[in-house]
Amino acid sequence: MGEGPPEAAPPSRRRLVLLRHGQTAWNAVGRAQGHTDVPLDDHGRAQADAAARCLAERRPVRLWSSDLARARETADRVAVATGLAVETSPAFREYAVGLRSGLTLAELEERFPDEHAALRRGRPVRGAESDEEVLERFVPALEEAMGALGPGECGVLVTHGAALRTALVRVLGLPDTARDSFATLGNGHWVVLEHSVSAFHGTAARWRLRGYNESAPGQSQAPDFASGDAVG
Repeated sequence: MGEGPPEAAPPSRRRLVLLRHGQTAWNAVGRAQGHTDVPLDDHGRAQADAAARCLAERRPVRLWSSDLARARETADRVAVATGLAVETSPAFREYAVGLRSGLTLAELEERFPDEHAALRRGRPVRGAESDEEVLERFVPALEEAMGALGPGECGVLVTHGAALRTALVRVLGLPDTARDSFATLGNGHWVVLEHSVSAFHGTAARWRLRGYNESAPGQSQAPDFASGDAVG
């Protein structure tokens, strides 16, 4: 589910595009960002511009964003391309990462070996949010955005990689363990959710995964430090 031209939603269907912000200098070298405000770098601004041009062709009617600088800067470029106002919320922030903020995994291991070992076991480091804490703030806000779209309407939400994957699994009704089955979302790449009826089974309308890790034409996914524990 990579590059490709935008496809308009059928009149009866709603779509929500979940866009990961463009690259920052910390993304490029593997520093955990969490709630730290880090601006886009030159490559990230180019990614945001390319995504904005592509997503504008979908004619979105609403634009939401995390209030962190890297997401807001990305959303501002989508706003210019679409003419929409950005609606920001801290609910769409990345995981808070506690003492891991600003550190690479190698630096975390060197300075805080016990915390590094805990992270490798799937436990949050000191001061970091747990999965459930992220879900408690992110999922209700995401569901509100989904419910705000009418038939045939499209919306764009600019957010962050790790928090998005965690919330995505929950809103799709999948077991939380399914998160590790989703590849890391590239900077400037997006997910498409569609509210529709199954053409084959004829079941009730529900939100379904329409596209994953999509990008503007020519925007390949650069190597990224992000893993299942990414906090970018």
